[in-house]
This record gives sequence, structure tokens and C-alpha cells, in this order.
Amino acid sequence: MLGDSQLRGEQTRGRILDAALEAFATHGYDATGVAEVCRRAGVTKGAFYYHFAGKQQLFLQMLTRWLQQTDLQLEAFGSSPGRAPQKLVAMTALLDQVFQQAGDKLPIFLEFLAAAAHTQAVQEVTVVPFRRYEGLLADAVSAGMAEGSLRTVDTHMAGHLLLAFAIGVLASALLDPQGADWGDVAREGMEILLSGLMSPDEHLRLSQPSP
Repeated sequence: MLGDSQLRGEQTRGRILDAALEAFATHGYDATGVAEVCRRAGVTKGAFYYHFAGKQQLFLQMLTRWLQQTDLQLEAFGSSPGRAPQKLVAMTALLDQVFQQAGDKLPIFLEFLAAAAHTQAVQEVTVVPFRRYEGLLADAVSAGMAEGSLRTVDTHMAGHLLLAFAIGVLASALLDPQGADWGDVAREGMEILLSGLMSPDEHLRLSQPSP
């Protein structure tokens, strides 16, 4: 159980992270200074530097927090009941949650990708979880092959493809947020991809009326 001072410290840290998310999403990482984050969070620079060594460490903590939340949600979908195709389609609900919850903060996703492309420290934090996501998707495809719902394919390649699809939908939503219901695009797009992965027996099973 946290003491009063620890609780206040965690609350201050949380306010700084939330303020940074808003500032980076609005102005971009490079254009946002520590002073702006402190202003939005209602803290002094001394309080900021007590919790974070600098802006890059703050950014890395934001990224880590986002990836940890994604990990928990993906694991929940992976352990849910059902056959592999249905579980993979259900995972697209995570993208829909991102669209619904992020609102005007979704551009921070591009900041994460851009920073990972040219900053070693950010790349190291980003690449390992993304490879884990590919592995989770590959495992789901492997499970589908074992149960007979998916045909035999290169599971690693399938993991790459499915993750690339998810990232592509996120990027499209950023470029043209009003262009489509991107939650529907994610779900229906996954169904289209899976229609090519499903085994003939699974297609037959799905085409039969329920008893």
C-alpha cells in the first residue's frame, strides 16, 4: 500500500505523462518543450526533473505505458475462447478502442514511429514489443493450423502481414480520419485477410446453418 507521499508522487507523475501526451499529440515531440509540459500538468520544472531525467525519458515512459496497455489487451484476446479466425477478428476491437479513446491524441502514434526510425533508445523500446505482437499473431495462426481452421502457411510471415495490416489501418486513420469508419475497416479487412487463410473445411463449416 502506497504512503501519502508515494501516492502524491504517482499522481504527479501521471499528470505529467497525461500532459505530455496532449502536448506531443498537438504540437509534436520536437516542438514541445519541458516548460509546456509543466504548464499543462500544473507542476514546476523541479517536480518534472524529480520524476524524469529529461524529455526523451518522458517520451520513453509514455511509449512504455502505451505498449504495456496494448500487451495486456492482446493477451486477453489471445486467451479468450473461440476458434482462431474469430479470435483474430476480435483482436481488431483493440484498434477500434484506440480510435474511440485516442480522439485527437492519435497523432502521437506517428510520433512514436518517427522517433523509432531515428532514435536508438526509442527503437529499442519499440522493436521488442512489436516483435512480440508479431509472435502473438503468429501463435494465433499456428493454433488455427493445429485446430484445422487455417490452412498451412508460414506463421512468421502471417504474423508480419497481420501486424503490418493493423499499423496500416492506424496510419490511414491518421491521414484521413473522416474517410471511413476505421473500426469497421479493421474488422472487415481482417475478415478479408482471413478468408484467404482459412482452410476449405473451415469455409464449409461456416457456410453451414447453425443447428
